[in-house]
Amino acid sequence: MSLSSVTKKALKAKAHHLDPVILIGQKGLTPALFQEIEIALEHHELIKIKIQQGDKETCEGFAAQIATTAAAEFIAKIGRVLVFYRKKKEDK
Repeated sequence: MSLSSVTKKALKAKAHHLDPVILIGQKGLTPALFQEIEIALEHHELIKIKIQQGDKETCEGFAAQIATTAAAEFIAKIGRVLVFYRKKKEDK
């Protein structure tokens, strides 16, 4: 899934007022955390994830790994907050 820059800009603006729903702590990315990310994306579509500690490279690494594992589109990085989007699956 690849979104246009206009769509990403609109999603970033929509995410501005959202609070982070996932916090990444000292343990980093764990299988349990990925399960929570899956649940949050399925429920909300657009989520913010806050990284409690780490530098720029750590944040970028987490962003790439989350986008790949969760099959989500990375929208933006604002400080230590990452924004992701994944369209909900159609109900059968």
